[in-house]
Amino acid sequence: MSANSPFTASDLAGVGSLEVSVVLPCLNEADTVTVCVTKAVACLRKLGVEGEVIVADNGSTDGSQALATAAGGRVVPVTARGYGAALIGGIAAARGRYVIMADADDSYDLSDLGKFIEALRAGCDLVQGCRLPWGGGTVMPGAMPFLHRWWGNPMFTIMAQWMFHSPVSDIYCGFRGFRRDWQQKLEQRCTGMEFATEMLIKGSLTGAKIVQVPITLHPDGRKAHAPHLKTFRDGWRTLRFFLLCSPRWLFLQPGLLLMLIGAIGYAVALPGVRIGPATFDVHSLLFASLAILCGFQASMFAVIIKTFAVSEGVLPPDWRMARFFKVATLERGLMIAGVALAAGAVLLGLAIHKWYAAGYGPLDYPSTMRLVIPGATLFALGFQTVLGGFFVSMLGMSRR
Repeated sequence: MSANSPFTASDLAGVGSLEVSVVLPCLNEADTVTVCVTKAVACLRKLGVEGEVIVADNGSTDGSQALATAAGGRVVPVTARGYGAALIGGIAAARGRYVIMADADDSYDLSDLGKFIEALRAGCDLVQGCRLPWGGGTVMPGAMPFLHRWWGNPMFTIMAQWMFHSPVSDIYCGFRGFRRDWQQKLEQRCTGMEFATEMLIKGSLTGAKIVQVPITLHPDGRKAHAPHLKTFRDGWRTLRFFLLCSPRWLFLQPGLLLMLIGAIGYAVALPGVRIGPATFDVHSLLFASLAILCGFQASMFAVIIKTFAVSEGVLPPDWRMARFFKVATLERGLMIAGVALAAGAVLLGLAIHKWYAAGYGPLDYPSTMRLVIPGATLFALGFQTVLGGFFVSMLGMSRR
């Protein structure tokens, strides 16, 4: 601690000895780190809060470390690179019961810590800042790029609300406070920009008490370099992370839709229905089988990935999966697979018998393919069920 710090060494003796730790990730923020640390220190002193300001330095080469220390901050070196890695390191070193994280670019007003502390004291697990007007926030002119404000941020916020039941209106806001013990239980994995969205997703899925408070976003105060955030690169990384965290949206729902399309195709192609000028025959049946096989594979992937993610702690336990596994046991799956394999073998056997009856000569194409295509499809579905059932059972062994 520097001589400018309002906190004594005895205040910092162990985790939980302080009420609040303000954590600022830092990578070459010499333009703004002094004003950020100064504001945070002054606000804690004004509120009479026992706390500290941690600057999680991610390898700065512009002297940010010395500036942060001189302003009253405690510098924690973090060698693993990335926004999330810096925050993970800073939070791990925090001694406060509550952690408030923000950026070190002076875009967030660190004189405004009081509303976060008040909500945390009231029992909230996570207090999310909201910069956008529809959540009560304010974006100052020039503070947020047009695409971020009117496309990227609203789109990903709506997606998080649909996919994960997130209660916030500004998922990308990096100004937030949370209980340190609660965050540690999340076992966050993301070391990049996805760290902030990972916290919200896992918090929403586990039923955490999340509230949002309006804040004001100011223009970035840095002059020496451009913002670290890259619009399309980080946008894609967010979308990718959303999909990976939701096998239901990535695999299950598209899979069920494909199987429904395939079932409709069978309903019209197997009897050879004619609708207007279109005749649905064995070619349509082949397309329908392709849809069913792809859909079933996608649905199986949803179960496999969800099982793996829960068993490894990447995603929290899901009561729907627990209920599913009570019904869909390995033994029942094998029984269903056996029926499908047997039915497929019978249909294929009938087709072979037709060929035998014809002296292994030419066959009636439409009639024979109405046996071969469903038979091959049923056999493939049964075989996939056997393999997938054993695989899921193996993944689930660690849960038990």
